[in-house]
Amino acid sequence: MSEEAFNMSMRKFLKQVGVTSQREIEGAVRAGVPQGGGTLKVKMQLTAEGTALNHVVEGEIELP
Repeated sequence: MSEEAFNMSMRKFLKQVGVTSQREIEGAVRAGVPQGGGTLKVKMQLTAEGTALNHVVEGEIELP
């Protein structure tokens, strides 16, 4: 696989992750998180089958 094809494939995957993750978080907030501020603690875990990759990102999202 060429470097260009690899980069395009990775960008496509990361775009899908970003868009679908945003939708899921927005849906969760609408479905049950009380309004009036505060934060939502979130965690994303990235693994890749057949590798030792296990990357965790944790953060907080400010609520409206």
